[in-house]
Amino acid sequence: MAKTATFGALHVGTSFGVTYALTGNLAVAGAVTFVEPLVNTVMHYFFDTYWDHPKVAAWRTHFSTKARSMT
Repeated sequence: MAKTATFGALHVGTSFGVTYALTGNLAVAGAVTFVEPLVNTVMHYFFDTYWDHPKVAAWRTHFSTKARSMT
């Protein structure tokens, strides 16, 4: 759990730092720092939900087989 919390803090700090460096605006950097993880969390929910969908599983199998045949 400590590793996860540390990574979360690092992510927030990086998000704020990069956005502030790009915009020079504390308000924008603060907003992006908190909005991005919320959007990312929702996106991950849908990603995780559909990962095992049969069509997605077939797609993964198709491309992993193709990648193995290229080596």
